[in-house]
Amino acid sequence: MQPVLFDTSIYITALRLGDEAALGLRRVAAGAPAWLSSVVLEELYAGVSTHSRHVVERLERDFHRAGRILVPNLTDWTQTGKVLALLAAKYDYEQIGKGRLTNDALIAMSAGRLGMTVITANARDFGKLAEFRPFQWRLEKPDTSRSASRASSTS
Repeated sequence: MQPVLFDTSIYITALRLGDEAALGLRRVAAGAPAWLSSVVLEELYAGVSTHSRHVVERLERDFHRAGRILVPNLTDWTQTGKVLALLAAKYDYEQIGKGRLTNDALIAMSAGRLGMTVITANARDFGKLAEFRPFQWRLEKPDTSRSASRASSTS
């Protein structure tokens, strides 16, 4: 079964529902091996409340012990820069727009390199990134149990 990687948007929704919801996301993976991106981990630490910090620490510990933390490599970083340049040219993004997408692009490039499916609630950004670099992603609507699968294609 193809591994999955949850985007920050999924963890944020789960954290808002309660500590156990964030730790119980494995059921959304439907039996696929779940991975944690170091980029997602950074975003979670940057935005977590003091009350929920222990949940993020436990996620880090559990995924580290399982050997399932995905860290972007040099190729991921260079692909991110190239994709952001293409995206900026097509959509006339300024520096702020590109900066906002950097983390999502790193998540997409690193997951794509290893053939992982990104599970996200952020269709707008991941859909645009998928125009320039093939990777698998799936939209998971936080307020419903329905999800839509998407496979990217290049334009």
